[in-house]
Amino acid sequence: MPRIVAATQDGIGTITLAHPEKRNILGAPLITETLAALDSFRREGVRAVILRATPGAKVWSAGHDVAELPPSGRDPRAWGDPLEQLVRAVRELPAPVLAMIEGTVWGGGCELAFACDLILATPEVTFALTPARLGVPPNVAGLLRLANVLGLPLLRELLFTARPVSAGRLLATGVVHRLVSAAELEVAARETARGIAQLSPRSIAVIKEQLRLLADARPLPPEVFERIQSLRRQVYDSEDYQEGRRAFLEKRPPVFR
Repeated sequence: MPRIVAATQDGIGTITLAHPEKRNILGAPLITETLAALDSFRREGVRAVILRATPGAKVWSAGHDVAELPPSGRDPRAWGDPLEQLVRAVRELPAPVLAMIEGTVWGGGCELAFACDLILATPEVTFALTPARLGVPPNVAGLLRLANVLGLPLLRELLFTARPVSAGRLLATGVVHRLVSAAELEVAARETARGIAQLSPRSIAVIKEQLRLLADARPLPPEVFERIQSLRRQVYDSEDYQEGRRAFLEKRPPVFR
């Protein structure tokens, strides 16, 4: 059964996350379908993409599929991780991607939403970054991307507390670009996408790539990268990582020691 619905109309591609029984969890099957849709949009030359959940969704995405995390001794967010591949594909697509959000957004779902070029959300939307609830170490690329979007003070709060923040608060910081009622959200997203589609696609593609390259222009000395990787290994080799993964799968609160 498909986990997404992809469609194209008037130069605008739409991907609907349509796996509500699993709260649109970002597991390999859903990500594989989404990557295929993005690749198809690239070949078709779509001029804008809307990424959304089904209308009225209570959860836009519950984030990374914890069941797919390796049990021990392996990096849970390596370069080839499916979620990493999806975030890169969204950022590298020549057409702008608009996240159209209803419901709550958790963990890796935030990384996907924040990788989009514009975010339109309802006032009820909340975002929560939850690796510390699971004992999972964020990777370097993910942290740099989040720092670019959120800024370090807000990123610290989100990561240290793992508590949701409102779309209204992120509107004030410029992370969310527009708040719209649920009844008007789709109209607003499509109006924005149509406006983009009327502009020069070559110019838009170059602007998006320039912004991506400039945002990523933070060279790390090799010793800094190695130090960060060493710190991350302390987490995914630890009992905390095992406990977080077990607790999630057993549907109980973790007991970190």
